[in-house]
Amino acid sequence: MRSFSSDVAFTPTVKDIQTKKGSRSSYARMESGGSWETTVTQELEAFLAELDMFYLGTANAEGQPYIQYRGGSPGFLKVVDEKTLGFADFGGNRQYITLGNLSDNPKAFIFLMDYALSRRIKLWGRASVVEDDPALLDRLHDPSYPGKVERAILFEIEAWDVNCPQHIHTRFSQKQVAPVIEQLQGRIAELEAKLKALETKEKK
Repeated sequence: MRSFSSDVAFTPTVKDIQTKKGSRSSYARMESGGSWETTVTQELEAFLAELDMFYLGTANAEGQPYIQYRGGSPGFLKVVDEKTLGFADFGGNRQYITLGNLSDNPKAFIFLMDYALSRRIKLWGRASVVEDDPALLDRLHDPSYPGKVERAILFEIEAWDVNCPQHIHTRFSQKQVAPVIEQLQGRIAELEAKLKALETKEKK
């Protein structure tokens, strides 16, 4: 039984190292103040609604970790209830490493990254694969996204934490950059038209 939700990551060994490195007292204050969130809040739900990708971490029975990129339409990682997230699992390269890992070891990790605004959230929990639930698949599937849905994956939250923004390099998605490029292209076309008109006038 964990004393604090953050104990999912702060094991006795981790706490010992924090003590040696001088950061244990600040994290002890965090723990006494309520530790990490364990349910979906409005903040987390709003964060999820904007994201079109995340990283899913699993490990096999031997403890070998594996990280997989997951992408879809913005908000494709959905809130199922206050303790559960879910997403439609699309067909891929058919290696099935994540499925195999979850069959042996349900412990999982989700890393949410907003590169444009330098924000990241870490979620610890347990994941399960749902193969035959048409109602759930319909709830999680986005008809506008071309990926073929093969199953659903549910993630039960044990704890989550907002990570500091240090050292995050700002990056923008094509969707975010496209309007800026379109505006610049329009301005270039406008200036080229004016230049052409001036050249024509000078020739006369």
